[in-house]
This record gives sequence, structure tokens and C-alpha cells, in this order.
Amino acid sequence: MLDDRSYMKSSPLEHRPVTIILLIVLVVVFVLESCLSFYGGPEVKEWFGEQLALSIEGMRHGRVWQLFTFQFLHENLWHLLFNCLGVFFLGRGVEDALGRGGFLRLYFLSGTFGAVFQLLATWLLRHSDAQVVGASAGVMGLLGAFATLFPMRDLTFFVFIFPITLRAQYLLWFALCLSAYGTIVPFSNVAHGAHLGGLVMGWAYIRWGAQRGGFNWHPFQTRHRKRELVKAASVKVTRWSRPKNRAVEDLPPEEFISREVDPILDKISAHGIQSLTPNERQILEAARAKMERR
Repeated sequence: MLDDRSYMKSSPLEHRPVTIILLIVLVVVFVLESCLSFYGGPEVKEWFGEQLALSIEGMRHGRVWQLFTFQFLHENLWHLLFNCLGVFFLGRGVEDALGRGGFLRLYFLSGTFGAVFQLLATWLLRHSDAQVVGASAGVMGLLGAFATLFPMRDLTFFVFIFPITLRAQYLLWFALCLSAYGTIVPFSNVAHGAHLGGLVMGWAYIRWGAQRGGFNWHPFQTRHRKRELVKAASVKVTRWSRPKNRAVEDLPPEEFISREVDPILDKISAHGIQSLTPNERQILEAARAKMERR
């Protein structure tokens, strides 16, 4: 019965997630860059820096494509590895909620906005014009979006070899504060301005686009993505608060979706996931459980 609805059918995202495609592209570009730099000599490596890495000098020479190309280059293998881990662990949840198009728009908007913010910070604060490479601005955009969509989920990251687990919303605040400080007082040879710009864009994409409808292409305004919205908005609860009316829980699946879930999804479309009450999130969790039993 539930499977008859279009939004209950399997999503193509489950078969070819764009998150995985993005990871493959990043690895392939890094291998190509490494081979060309090693066998081509210093001239080729210098060309990559001048033409494709982000810098104020490049902007002065009209190389506007650097706003995009710098997001695919990496300094070394560890740099690539940490960014790929961020894309993998954050990207899957964000892609499930936003879809392929929404994921790519968020990622590259965050990367581009991070680039612009980095350039402005370097120019206004008179910092040295170092060449910037890496996917971290886009990764920070994914973090900003993930923490806005799923603020109560736990995320584990490593400080050196020590794992630290924080709720997504706290990790977002920590990253914001660290990036803001690093933008003003640069340290560790990291483009903190790009990180800060990516975080802000990721947060704004979800909050502003969902609540005010400012982005007419926002995925929460399409009704055919109801299944993804249920998964994105529902949360695991340690204690289940049953509705006072037991008959509601015992409704047939089709009627349960129509009476209980559809109004909540309409509310998400109008005001965003963050507008839901704890009880509404529990109803969506019940709907998700019904889906998994099918």
C-alpha cells in the first residue's frame, strides 16, 4: 500500500550517490596532478599553482576560474584524505535530504563563497597572498548544512589520534569559532577564511532557503521527496512517548501517512525541518519505522 506512492519507491541516490562520484573525482584529479607534477618537473607544478590554485594575484590577472578549480587540488595525500573523509561522512546525510542537485549546489556554492571570503579577508586584513587549494570550503559547507538539518546527531572526529564525539550543533559552533579566529589571526598554514565562508554558506543554504523560500530551487519545496524528508527530519529517541490516542498508532499505513505525516511534511515545506516540535519528529520516526518494516 505504501509502495504505491511515488515518494515511497527506492531513490536512485541509493544506487549511484553523487557523494561517491565526487570522492572518485577528487582522487582521480589528485593522482593526475601528482603524476604531472612529478614527471613534468617544477615548471608543471608551478603552472598548477599559478593557473588553478586560488590567489589574489590570480584574480588580478583575470583567472576567475580559480574560484572553482582550487576546490579539486590538494597539497598532499593527507590533505586529500581528511577532506575525503569529511565528504563521505557528511555528504551521505546531506545528499539524502537535499537530493543530487541540491547537494551539488550546496557543495560548490560553499566552496565558491569560501573562496571569495578567503580573498576578501586576505585583502582587507593585509595577510600574505598564499596560494589556496583544497576541498575543505565545500566540506565545511556540508558541515554547516548537516548540523542545521541534524543538530542532535553525534559526529566523531579526530584530534591527532584521539577520537572526540560531539553533537553536530556543537561541532558547528566549535568550527565557526576556530575558523573566525584563524581568519583574523592565521595559523597552521590553513585557509581559515575559506572554512568560515563555507560554514556560513552551508548554514544559510538550509536556514534561509527553507524558512523564507529565498531559493526557489530549494528541495524542501518539492512534494515528490517526501520519503527523503521523513528520513531527514525523524530522529532516534531513547524513550518513545506514545500518543494519548492509541488508535492513531494503530491506523492503517495509508491513513497514518495521510492524517499524521502529510501535514508535517507540508509544515517542513513551508517553514523548514528546524520548525518541527519534538512530538512531530517522533511521529516522523514512527513513519520511518513503518517504512523499514515494509
